[in-house]
Amino acid sequence: MIANALVDWSRAQFALTAGYHWIFVPLTLGLAVIMASMETLYVIKKDDFWKQTAKFWMKLFAINFSVGIATGIILEFEFGTNWSNYSWFVGDIFGAPLAIEGILAFFMEATFFAVMFFGWDKVSRKTHLLATWMTGIGASISAIWILIANSWMQHPVGMEFNPDTVRHEMVDFWALVLNPVAIVKFFHSVFSGWMTGAIFVIGISCWYLLKKRETRFALSSIRVAASVGIIGTVVLMLSGDGSGIHTAKYQPMKLAAAEGLEDGGARAPFSIVPGLEIPNMLSFLATHDMDGYVPGINNILEGYTDSEGVKHLSAEEQIARGKLALNAFREYRTLKETNPEAALKARKVLEENIQYFGYGYIDNPEELIPPVYLIYWAFRIMVGLGGFLLLLMIVVLWAESKGKLVDMKWLQWVALCSIPLVYMAGQAGWIVAEVGRQPWVIQGLLPTKAAVSSVSVGAVQTTFFLFVCIFTLFLAIEIRIMLKAIKQGPEINS
Repeated sequence: MIANALVDWSRAQFALTAGYHWIFVPLTLGLAVIMASMETLYVIKKDDFWKQTAKFWMKLFAINFSVGIATGIILEFEFGTNWSNYSWFVGDIFGAPLAIEGILAFFMEATFFAVMFFGWDKVSRKTHLLATWMTGIGASISAIWILIANSWMQHPVGMEFNPDTVRHEMVDFWALVLNPVAIVKFFHSVFSGWMTGAIFVIGISCWYLLKKRETRFALSSIRVAASVGIIGTVVLMLSGDGSGIHTAKYQPMKLAAAEGLEDGGARAPFSIVPGLEIPNMLSFLATHDMDGYVPGINNILEGYTDSEGVKHLSAEEQIARGKLALNAFREYRTLKETNPEAALKARKVLEENIQYFGYGYIDNPEELIPPVYLIYWAFRIMVGLGGFLLLLMIVVLWAESKGKLVDMKWLQWVALCSIPLVYMAGQAGWIVAEVGRQPWVIQGLLPTKAAVSSVSVGAVQTTFFLFVCIFTLFLAIEIRIMLKAIKQGPEINS
């Protein structure tokens, strides 16, 4: 019971930190592109209007960027405090991209940020523009390495287990970097930031229209933001298709949970909502074949053969082989000094069953089923809101191009009220990605309950509630400062 409580509270603390962090990250990624595009127009047209427009959104970017750093740093510390077994087990692999992110990407991002924010009157226009773009590029590069690390947890590659050190050690760095899951996740996550930034800018700009203030500024900002947002959302949808293919291949239980699919098969339908389905669509989305086989929850637990003819063992068989591997590992560790011959036999058994090692910690097949109800509806919230927001940006851009947006108060209100919706979509997406792979912290390799630190439940609970207070305070301060800056408005004569 204590162990379960420790796992639950450790997960809750990390989810809290990650959830707050993702409030700030996508806005940083999106605003970076939007304000850089505006400054590009300033350099090309030599119109101070675009300079002041870019400076205003840069101010909001800086506020958001500064607060986001704090939550990101705490996330990395939590790997050592609450997840020390995980850090020991795979630190050689997981630590590499995070180290590169800190040393290269974040340093680059912070350096150019200083030039961008403080260098308006100290460097040339083109140099300042370069700094602005490099700040945004640095943020995206930072995201690359973090997402490489996260994708490795979804689809571990490029490593071997060393029973002598009890660690997974990297053997192929480029397999880690070029992980197909990482490539797709990068595009999906970064371009979701473009959508977030676009909806934020459109919503705030519509507030100015409602107040009959800074009309030219508002309309121009909407034009740039909507263009960036539509492009980003299209890429987001395309990468989502790739993500579906990879999920079906590497994490079939996550896909089954997202669809509430108990019994799969060929020509599997896609569930829009319970009772409303599109025939054959899930098969197409998962395999790009209308007749493709998609396993359901029961199929995965019982064992199945996929469309490529690969046989997948039942959950009970995988658990049995996992326990065989785990026992062989313990025997090897015990006998390697006293009975080398027996130790080698144990090591051979371990190596033959190493792919099932993580299943040795699983007590029953039901543990392999994530919370289906939560994953099912989180996926639909993500997709539904994403589709709505894309439609909103298209309509807003059309109305602005036709000169009708100023008079469409209802559309302005919809855009303003849609700002929280883009954050809901992003959080729902991460629920699908992270909760959907439970009980694994590393897919098929290490279950969450085996990854936690040996700390007291009370200590984790205390820090959880402490972080609730701190992060909420950070968010409240950011919102207050942003609202003050928004009310003050840009230094432009409309």
